[in-house]
Amino acid sequence: QVQLVESGGGLVQAGGSLRLSCAASGNSFSARIMGWYRQAPGKQRELVSSISPAGRVNNADSVKGRFTITRDNAKNTLYLQMNSLKPEDSGVYYCNTVPSFLPWGQGTQVTVSS
Repeated sequence: QVQLVESGGGLVQAGGSLRLSCAASGNSFSARIMGWYRQAPGKQRELVSSISPAGRVNNADSVKGRFTITRDNAKNTLYLQMNSLKPEDSGVYYCNTVPSFLPWGQGTQVTVSS
């Protein structure tokens, strides 16, 4: 059973940066489209960025030009570099396949203060 463990969140001022990591246990990580999802309070979980096994990236309009998703298949790890953060980026960030079918991890909280 694959487990996903997210880390790297925190409290940051608007305009700041954070780098999130997602460690995946088990095999088949390198063969999957992986994505970062976020859930703001009172809102549904949404996909913000995804990356294919070959490195093709798709970003939601709200994060284009600010967030960069990368992956290290040798380490079974997914990353999200977040720059120029805005208060509306706040929420719990999760990683999963796209579409999501693995058990959700605990997520990592990102809070951006204005």
